[in-house]
Amino acid sequence: MPKSAATKTSSKSKKKTKKQKSAGAGAGGPGVGGGAAARPASKAYGKLVAELREAAVLHSVQATLAWDQETVMPSAASGLRAEQLQMLSAMVHERRTSKRLRSLIGEAEADKKVRKDGVASANLREIRRDFRLLTRVPTELVAEMARSSSLGMAAWKEARAKSDFGMFLPWLKKTVELNRKKAKHLGKPKGGKELYDALLDLYEPGMTAARTEAIFTPLRARLAPLIARVGGAPRKPDTGPAHLASDIERQKKLVHEVTAAIGFDLEGGRIDESAHPFCESPGPGDTRFTNRYRPDGWADAVFTALHEAGHGLYEQGLPKGEHFGQPIADAISLGIHESQSRMWENLVGRSRAFWEWATPLARKTLGGGASSLTAEGVHRAVNAVEAGFIRIESDEVTYNLHIMLRFDLERAMIAGDLDPADLPAVWNRRMKEDLGLTVPEDRLGCLQDVHWSMGMMGYFPTYTFGNLYAAQFWEAMARALPERDAMMARGEFGPILAWLRANIHAHGRRYGAEELCELVTGAPLSADPLVRHLEAKIKAVYGV
Repeated sequence: MPKSAATKTSSKSKKKTKKQKSAGAGAGGPGVGGGAAARPASKAYGKLVAELREAAVLHSVQATLAWDQETVMPSAASGLRAEQLQMLSAMVHERRTSKRLRSLIGEAEADKKVRKDGVASANLREIRRDFRLLTRVPTELVAEMARSSSLGMAAWKEARAKSDFGMFLPWLKKTVELNRKKAKHLGKPKGGKELYDALLDLYEPGMTAARTEAIFTPLRARLAPLIARVGGAPRKPDTGPAHLASDIERQKKLVHEVTAAIGFDLEGGRIDESAHPFCESPGPGDTRFTNRYRPDGWADAVFTALHEAGHGLYEQGLPKGEHFGQPIADAISLGIHESQSRMWENLVGRSRAFWEWATPLARKTLGGGASSLTAEGVHRAVNAVEAGFIRIESDEVTYNLHIMLRFDLERAMIAGDLDPADLPAVWNRRMKEDLGLTVPEDRLGCLQDVHWSMGMMGYFPTYTFGNLYAAQFWEAMARALPERDAMMARGEFGPILAWLRANIHAHGRRYGAEELCELVTGAPLSADPLVRHLEAKIKAVYGV
């Protein structure tokens, strides 16, 4: 999960000309780096981007303190940290909504040179969108949400450790209350009909709850027979290889080796630990992610690291060097961001080709019982389909059911149809209905995710959007890299990353998410590639 991404927004650009299409991602054309966009399109535009950079530098301090809070900060410092983040969030918001910034935006929009520069005009379009949304939310509310988020996370950590929902309930109520206020200030986006739409639009611009439901409902219907097929399969994979006991320090070494191999720049990043893994990128040359470890969870540590490193690779691939503080150096949407993490975690990390390379490395690095690991055995073990309580440990087939549950519940809380106090009971009932599981305690149920403690409502659907985008990008990549499996089996991940850099990362927010999808793949967003991937995986592992 990219933690700071909650502050970023995007929107669809206007219909592209043939010239724009030919230079776009689908044609392997240039991104925003270099060319005219590397220099200010005009004096007014130069002043505007300089002002935005100052706000971004200040926000980077806020992001660094937030990272520190979840990794190494003493728990007794939570009160002061809440004040620090409250103050900084107000300062950043004031800079991003100032009269001076409004004036500079107007001057840049009136400049013909800016309008003729494709990158600058796209950047300005997104700057105007950001300004419009930010100015609708009072600084006082922004500051209050930052304070509540900081204190709420501290309360969530303790409540989760003790499996005591009552300890977190006051903060959940606060989160819902503040998000409802924020949504009312933002107003319903184009096509929106409910408060939740305003929140979802911040993470996945242009998406609404109704459209999300229209995407999720048929997908759920297509997942059901896959789950049933697995349930009736005569051949079941042995999951033991994924749970071999191993030294945690050796697991950390393996994680560093794997993430470095796929291209994560450890000179411009670092890996730490936290209760809930996340990725944070305060600015150029500084991308951090956290992981978690347990003695029998070496495989989970690898997949969690691949997921967060996927976020990190996207952040490291965005054109921040020249454009830090500008939308053109930001992620398009959280769905696209999640497509990068889910791609590296699942489409790369759970492939047979990956384990042809990674199994010898795991045997050597982990030592002990890992000497018995085989590529076939690990591949089958990590692709077993089995309903579980924990979302981030779920298999690819059942994972999206976890997301659909969270989407339904947070949407209901924002609408006022679900009292936060009733969340555990409703959560547990849905887990029984959807996955056939009886939740034994809240730690394994409604307390498992950090998002609501952070004040993030409207985020969860982007995980499934990410799965859909990832599968569609993966099929398009296969056409450009027909020898991809052979390369992965040799530990050669550079061509995969290079394709993502050119086709996804380099463009920042130049295009909207669905627009980029069609540009790269030649087709609108569809569930078909994901279902094809899952069907092939089930056949390979279960023989059905």
